[in-house]
Amino acid sequence: MLLPKAIDHMVFRIANLAATARFYTALLGTPTHRTDDNLMYMAGSTRLFFTIADPPTSPYDKEQPGLNHLAFAITSLEDLQIIEAQLDAASIPHSGIQIDSYGLKEFIWLDDPDGLRLEFYLRPAQPSSAPLR
Repeated sequence: MLLPKAIDHMVFRIANLAATARFYTALLGTPTHRTDDNLMYMAGSTRLFFTIADPPTSPYDKEQPGLNHLAFAITSLEDLQIIEAQLDAASIPHSGIQIDSYGLKEFIWLDDPDGLRLEFYLRPAQPSSAPLR
């Protein structure tokens, strides 16, 4: 069976472009593309698009069907500590470094301006044949 090698892109519908730009620029750096109604950032080789949505009829709820959260891979504890310092410097509220009770790995969680839960998750680089935990 032929399997996908990576996620090419994700599209997020947002309420406020300016708030989203401030937030994600603090997390991911300068957008690689920007117009009056959309932004694009890169996370590794994955493109993340943010486009203006119609006004929501209800607030985002991560416990309802759909996406629960998006986790960015961080490969060292030192890098996770740098992410934590960057979040603090940008005054972005976050969980601080915690230990995941399932994977027993360090992570930080936070919510974006539209309530989407994000994580920075410690996933040390492993040989390609090693199974994920």
